[in-house]
Amino acid sequence: QVQLVESGGGLVQAGGSLRLSCAASGRIFGINAMAWYRQAPEKQRELVAKITSGGRTNYADSVKGRFTVSRENAKNTVYLQMNSLKPEDTTVYYCYAEVRSSAWSPFRDAWGQGTLVTVSS
Repeated sequence: QVQLVESGGGLVQAGGSLRLSCAASGRIFGINAMAWYRQAPEKQRELVAKITSGGRTNYADSVKGRFTVSRENAKNTVYLQMNSLKPEDTTVYYCYAEVRSSAWSPFRDAWGQGTLVTVSS
């Protein structure tokens, strides 16, 4: 019922920048938190950055000062601006949102399909 579609991944040199976007569509009554996670092979998925509906943010220590999460509530879209990229940032990034489909339904987790970010040294 709800789809999250990411875009903006790709290949960049160390020190460069990328901007990820994630748009939610489908049956959406409201979105609470939105976030970006990443998962390297054979490792657990980790939170990169999170933003509440009110705009409060929190970041993983490894990306503080380099990444910025933002959102456009009217477009049900979340962004991740990634600057000063490092080779260790290379992995698949996943969009996440807490979504409810009506005023009477609970918030449910929704995930994007993932977008690959590759940072060359």
